[in-house]
Amino acid sequence: MREPEALEKTNRINLLFDFYGPLLTDRQRLFLKYYFHDDYSLGEIASEFGISRQAVFEHIRRAEETLESYEDRLGLLARHERLTALITELERAAEKLPETADAAAVRSALARLRQAVEND
Repeated sequence: MREPEALEKTNRINLLFDFYGPLLTDRQRLFLKYYFHDDYSLGEIASEFGISRQAVFEHIRRAEETLESYEDRLGLLARHERLTALITELERAAEKLPETADAAAVRSALARLRQAVEND
């Protein structure tokens, strides 16, 4: 896998993990965290847990499939990305408003909306 694709995959798995991590088993969460977040190699994880690299690979592969399955069913990441894009679009439009109290209120409301979406 090329580096841009690997980075994109890592980012996607990390985002899916943020949404669906609590639904994974303890071991799936731990292996994904070590591999994608902490950048451990398969060999390092295998050594840590006293199992083969192939077993670690299979745990990670199944966990990735589980995360993608949850996203296919629930669509929380896709919804989050749509909301974030819409907020960005509204912020750009609000920047073009003349400086008035109403425009300031709109900008303030958008800032609170972005904060709410990013913290959920």
